Parts: sequence; structure tokens; C-alpha cells
Amino acid sequence: MKKILIYNSGGGLGDSIQIIPLILSLKNHFRKSKIFYLGAHPNHFKGKLKEYNINVETLELNLKYFGFRWWHLLFVKRNFNTKNNSKFDLIIDLQSKFRNSIILKIIPHIHFYSTTFKNFFSTKKMKYDSKNHIENLSIFLEDKIKTIYFNYNKLPKKLLDEAKKLLPKSNYIGFSLTQGNKYRKKSWSIYKFISLANKTLIKNKIPVFFIEKNQEQLIEKIKNQVPGALFPETQSELSCPALVTALSSRLDQAVSIDNGVMHMMALANIPMIVLFGPTNSKKFAPNNNHTKIIDSKKIHGTNDIESISVDEIYNLI
Repeated sequence: MKKILIYNSGGGLGDSIQIIPLILSLKNHFRKSKIFYLGAHPNHFKGKLKEYNINVETLELNLKYFGFRWWHLLFVKRNFNTKNNSKFDLIIDLQSKFRNSIILKIIPHIHFYSTTFKNFFSTKKMKYDSKNHIENLSIFLEDKIKTIYFNYNKLPKKLLDEAKKLLPKSNYIGFSLTQGNKYRKKSWSIYKFISLANKTLIKNKIPVFFIEKNQEQLIEKIKNQVPGALFPETQSELSCPALVTALSSRLDQAVSIDNGVMHMMALANIPMIVLFGPTNSKKFAPNNNHTKIIDSKKIHGTNDIESISVDEIYNLI
């Protein structure tokens, strides 16, 4: 394979971080291939996630929200010529919207992998037992692809050194409680996080909160109620998603809601407890063996994340 195109319609940093193992696995397996990224939003690997050094080219179409407008169908037909060298050996469709898949499939290709509408658009109609795209692609291509996970030790040395400087000891436990996208209530009460953090002090844990510098009121509230709590991002001039991963590598454990920081933490391959309310834990949870999922829908039969008690989480620490 010479050219592979990955389409990701999600716009959050977490959406991009989730596909890092896929990109690394494809780069490892198809070493002579050129991998392109097409998103409905900017390529974060060239922006906020650049310190992770995930080298993937952007397929520049100069379109916002690719696939979310029907007129994009005409744009693709007009701008891609099946007779020239623009044909992709493989297009990987990572989303499930009918319209987006129709438009994407017009881009010239040899193989088209998509699970949209029960694999209707795929060039091979296969049945998959897994939602893991790497496993599914191995079946689709009849070629076993080894899963390659991100190695946080390959982060820039300055970030690893900064993390060690900010968190020089041991027994740290991390907390991430803020959500980026406000369209669904995914956050657990700050007072429950404060209560949990104070309980961990009994176990000689040092609470470390991952909160952006601009959340001054929230930080001050926690400082006043959790003795000895640390806020390392506020102490650094190198603040970026990759620093969160470097800092997370210094933790013994972390507790988080479903947010972008959760995915940054998961790249450090540490034990985690992740709380889910309205969102799909099967779709969005970190894909590793060190994560315990607490899903209010499965445990309490409700989307309300507040139904999860402090003791339920504390008993897992």
C-alpha cells in the first residue's frame, strides 16, 4: 500500500488521541505507505498535539466540517479525478454517519473500510465481533496488524524533565473533573471530587488536580478544601496536552470523567478509574487493561453521573 487515508469526524482532542494506536499500528505495518488524515475539524496532530510527534499528513481540502454538508459531495466529484494519482489504496472511515460515508466514498480508492450502516459501504462486507478498528482491519485486509501503543518515554525530554520537577515524589493520585464540551452533563460534582481527594489523604496519597490555569475560582475552591493538593499545570510555562501525559506518568493512579484529559492520562498507561454518565463507555473509554470503568447506566440504570457515590470510587483506590 502506498497511500492510506484516515477520516475522523470528531473535533475534540480526545477524538484524535483515541486514534493514535491506529496510526502507529498502520505506520508500523505499512512502513512504505504515506498516511493522510482528513477530519471534519483541523488536524490536531499538527497543532495542539504536535508534541506527541504523530507524523501524519493532512489531506488539505480547505473545507470546514468535511462530510457534514451535502454539497461536499459535488466538491469531491469536481476535485478528485479517478484517472490521476489521487487514488488511495485504503480509506478508513472512523465515523458512523450515513451522509459522511457517502461523501467520503466518492474519493477514489481501492479498498474502503467503514462500519457505517452495518458495513454497508465497505468494499468487503465482513462481520466483526469487535469495535476495535485495528482488529477489524486485520480481518478486512486478511493481514494481521500488530497493535502499537504510544510510548510516553518518547515524549520530548524537556516535558519529561518538567514532569519530574513538578512531581518529584511518589504516591500521587490524579484527578480530572472538568469537561470541555458542555452539550451533555458528563461532570461529577466538584464536592464529590473534594470529598474523594480528602479520603485519599488517609491512604497517604497526594492529590494532583489537572485543571487549566484560567480556572482560577475552581482551583482556589479546591485549594481551600483539600490540604496539600497540587496543581502542576499552573506552575509550568510548558503547559500542553503532552505535558499532561508526562505528568500522568508520575502518578500511581488517576480518577477522571469522560473528557480529553482522560485520554491524555491514558497514554501514560497508568491505572485509571473513569466515570461515565450519558456518554458511551464502550466507545470512549481508554483501550487498555489498566482502566476501571464506572458507568452509571450499567450500575444504577441512569444517565445521571451523580448517581455514582464517593465510596464506590474510594473502594477501588
